[in-house]
Amino acid sequence: MKKNIVFAIIASISLTGCGPSLRTAQEKRIDERVDSVMELMTLDEKIGQMVLYSSDWDVTGPSLKKGYMDEIRKGNCGNIFNAYTAAYTRKLQKIAVEESRLHIPLLFGYDVIHGQKTIFPISLGESASWDLAAIEKSARVSATEAAASGINWTFAPMCDISVDPRWGRVSEGAGEDPYLGSKIAAARVHGFQGDNLADSLTILACVKHFAAYGAPLAGRDYNTVDMSRRVFLDTYLPPYKAAIDAGAMSVMSSFNELDGVPATGSRYLLTDVLRDQLGFKGFVVTDYTSINEMVNHGVADNDADAGLLAIKAGVDMDMQGDVYAKYLKKSLNEGLIPMKDIYDAVHRILYVKFMLGLFDDPYRYCSESREKRELYAPEHLAAALDMAQKSMVLLKNDNKTLPLVKGEKIAVIGELANSKRDLLGSWIAAGDGNYLQSILEELKNYNGDANTIYAEGCKKMGDDRSGFAAAIAAARRADKIVLVIGESWDWSGEAASRSNIDMPGVQTELLEKLKALNKPIVVVLMNGRPLTLTKENELADAMLEAWYPGTMGGKAVTNVLFGQYNPSGKLTMTFPRNVGQIPIFYYEKNSGRPIYLKDPKYKSRYIDCPNDPLFPFGYGLSYTTFAYSDISLSTTDLTEKGELKASVNVTNTGNAAGEEVVQCYVRDLVGSITRPVKELKGFEKIALKVGESKVVTFTITPDMLAFHRLDMTYGTEPGDYKLFIGGNSRDLKETKFKLD
Repeated sequence: MKKNIVFAIIASISLTGCGPSLRTAQEKRIDERVDSVMELMTLDEKIGQMVLYSSDWDVTGPSLKKGYMDEIRKGNCGNIFNAYTAAYTRKLQKIAVEESRLHIPLLFGYDVIHGQKTIFPISLGESASWDLAAIEKSARVSATEAAASGINWTFAPMCDISVDPRWGRVSEGAGEDPYLGSKIAAARVHGFQGDNLADSLTILACVKHFAAYGAPLAGRDYNTVDMSRRVFLDTYLPPYKAAIDAGAMSVMSSFNELDGVPATGSRYLLTDVLRDQLGFKGFVVTDYTSINEMVNHGVADNDADAGLLAIKAGVDMDMQGDVYAKYLKKSLNEGLIPMKDIYDAVHRILYVKFMLGLFDDPYRYCSESREKRELYAPEHLAAALDMAQKSMVLLKNDNKTLPLVKGEKIAVIGELANSKRDLLGSWIAAGDGNYLQSILEELKNYNGDANTIYAEGCKKMGDDRSGFAAAIAAARRADKIVLVIGESWDWSGEAASRSNIDMPGVQTELLEKLKALNKPIVVVLMNGRPLTLTKENELADAMLEAWYPGTMGGKAVTNVLFGQYNPSGKLTMTFPRNVGQIPIFYYEKNSGRPIYLKDPKYKSRYIDCPNDPLFPFGYGLSYTTFAYSDISLSTTDLTEKGELKASVNVTNTGNAAGEEVVQCYVRDLVGSITRPVKELKGFEKIALKVGESKVVTFTITPDMLAFHRLDMTYGTEPGDYKLFIGGNSRDLKETKFKLD
């Protein structure tokens, strides 16, 4: 009987196609329905909605909760993660909606980071495409397959800015820049959630990791974060804000501390900033056991105290920690927290379940026929191929070594060339390393077995050189050498930080041996972070950054190597010359003794290495070339309510059609506080035929120049600015303007 009561309460609720006033009215109506459900709930059932346990279907952390099905049945667990397939989630959902007292449906969460079954390139690779439409489509395909697999909530996008490639989780983000990161965060949220969460082809996005998780000291995962509030607000916060503005209705608190307080216990982050300043209306979930970990941080005596810190800070849902389930009721009864804290948390969680349409049809994500139809659908594989090609960055191409010519004899060398699992990278959800072709297989498919000679040469890790001789023998028989080297897939991602980001093992030593043959060498890189490639760059004739390119990665690499696709990717993280340069990023500030001073000694420099990186932010070559005209400004005086248009004419001056990412940067020359030497303020990806030109125009408005000033107010300051346009953050045309 109660089941009928609950479902009668929520009948006919939809947010589709509503204008602002009607939408507000319907939001209020959902509030009323949520309140009606909550009136039926006991305290234990309310706390149960604040609990998220992992199923044993997959393992993404150090612990499991035994008996989670019984907890669902008793109403003590309202949410499950790491459960997928339509059949399995239907089984669990049936327990919730047919065997529990109030029949409240479950949320099912999973780490669908860059694909569910059809795996796209790692997120850092996707960002290198600078193609917002393709990135949004990637998230849309991921959502479609996840929804078909019984999942209605993904723990993505990761919006963490990072300038330290030692940190393994740079693979999950969009790189170092807050402007580009903000655009990508919004695209991913819209890709996951669409225009209507009640559409069963969409899933709930989760903005993570709030906040500043990408800046751990020494690049070591989970480590302390220590930065000024100004840096946090101006550099690290914008992508989270963009994701929330795009409609994300869940946020994950991060493992790190900020300003001496673990994020999961920070009222400043989770209430003052997230809710009061950013206007976030959804619910906050912890990362895996991060409430419990506040004991290790040293701000709580025990789990019960940690739970108090979390709920007072604004945490609505406890992921896997079992803290709320064990201690929240006791804390309430002892008067340590008000009932309102629990009420507000449960209200927010149920509100999102209503938005997803779970009360209308709790089995809407549990169709096995749809699952069979959507997984690895041809259009999904086509999108993955397109994204993989666009993500690849041509780092070097001396003497037009690339593209290869079909029919020429190539020696393909390296364990990674014949690896399927490594193509997928980390966080592959339900991806299958057997459902794809390796780079070697795709090269053979295109160039023929007779023209494609393979030798492993060496492993991706270890010091075994026994395969060197065979690799050298294979290379002697070839016209060109394709050496595929990099990191093992599990050397990036969570808990995969490195103190040394050189090429692992003896792969570079093998490259040296092959170089001695005086044959053109193409290095294909597979990695989840920027590596220090100074030696490889000296030895290789051409170098292609392929990242971990996903299910269609083998074909994408082949298409790029043979010129079936002209590479157009641009780096979104700076590649250092060596680890001693880290952290290194393009929007640095000048010191009082900058590098360009004539003084040979007393200036900010290294004595053993240049200051500049090996490859700068925004860098990437093409099989064609592009020429930029000087910059034309609509005005050199930007007024408070005006706008400035900056234009360049870009011409394809090479012999192939290609795409170019035209980038616009600004520098505030004098401020009340020191300002970056450059900040990205716009970009446009254009396609040009041979000899074709296009005028690209960027509009600069005063609000784009705002920052937190000396007194911490947010706004602009009048004065002189430089404006730069070009193909990367280093090689730029420049001009000046004034803000009145």
